[in-house]
Amino acid sequence: MKSASTDTSRISVSAHYTGYIWYKHGLSARGFVTRAGQFANATLAPVNALLRALAGADIDIFLLQRHSVIDHQVKELIEKEGVTQVVELACGLSPRGYRLKQAYPQLRYIEGDLPGMAARKKALLEEVGLVEGHEVRECNILNADGPASIGALLSDLDPTQPTLIITEGLVNYFELDEIREVWSRMASGLKAFPKGWYVTDLYPDFAEHPSYRYVKFAQKLVGLFTRGQWPLHYPSDTAIKEGFQEDGFDDVEVHDPASFYGKLSHLPEVKIQTLVRIIKAGISR
Repeated sequence: MKSASTDTSRISVSAHYTGYIWYKHGLSARGFVTRAGQFANATLAPVNALLRALAGADIDIFLLQRHSVIDHQVKELIEKEGVTQVVELACGLSPRGYRLKQAYPQLRYIEGDLPGMAARKKALLEEVGLVEGHEVRECNILNADGPASIGALLSDLDPTQPTLIITEGLVNYFELDEIREVWSRMASGLKAFPKGWYVTDLYPDFAEHPSYRYVKFAQKLVGLFTRGQWPLHYPSDTAIKEGFQEDGFDDVEVHDPASFYGKLSHLPEVKIQTLVRIIKAGISR
């Protein structure tokens, strides 16, 4: 039996909640909504109300901030850097592939997740409209090799095209040493392409943050909700950048959602300091 730290199936629990949040805020289609997501939204409503009253922000705001800034980074890479191939790992009920294929039909978009979620996502996409160049594959990010590994997904892509890997709401389910092994494999795999990038969110351990005690509360809540730990990673933006460089990435940008206030739609603004960082890590062959 896998331990809580290595059983990626527990991540799918929160996938239902986030899937509903994207729909609730106009970022998704009705077909992405599940009963589990609606139930989770109703269950967490009192918690969100308490967090808004005490900390000035709630879980939904943090989710929307990371989603909006990730979308912005991805669109810039497509439009300015010529990315034509995207792999979204631990895709869950994310509507990103569905939306991006509508906006950029030339993309080849592969979504990867564990067998149960992958099958559900494929069926869902077939209902709302699965188009050519968009597919869902089985993938366990912890597999170092084999047909369900990150490397296997990348090996099926065109090695002459700029390529992007995306994860959202994933990395803080793992201890830092464990997820860094995954990042190193991503960096190695992206070297097969003329240009490659990895875009992700990350929740740092900002002990000096004015709302740190609420962060710790949310950390325990997420851990309880997903039946496992939810560790925070790195104490500063500088440490984040250095860590990704050590894992094999050449050019690392650490973005604070607050730097995009007034510039992006669907990006909620709050008076408190932000809690999430968006990482764009590049690699050149």
